[in-house]
Amino acid sequence: MTRTSLTALARDLVTRAREADSGRSATTVHGGHDRSLRQTVMALRQGEHIHEPDHPGEVTVHVLHGRVRLVAGPESWDGVPGDLLVMPGRRHRVEAVQDCAFLFTTARCG
Repeated sequence: MTRTSLTALARDLVTRAREADSGRSATTVHGGHDRSLRQTVMALRQGEHIHEPDHPGEVTVHVLHGRVRLVAGPESWDGVPGDLLVMPGRRHRVEAVQDCAFLFTTARCG
């Protein structure tokens, strides 16, 4: 068993994202490319975003810090700490409305 403080990790990654030229910081906390489940804590500086290509499985974003916006085509949803956003099954992006951190979870089908 492993134990990770997502609160402490989010705080650290937000600090790194603020200082990074890219405005981003991330670390995988569980799984990876060789596993069906992957969980990554990501942080974005306000105004930055990430694009997610079509994913052959399920994707969720659990907001840990700040405020995010999920955009998929003409639709968008805002998330604040404690919110779990279930990603639509089409191309989408996550935008940082404020400096933010979130747990990005992907699960491959099959």
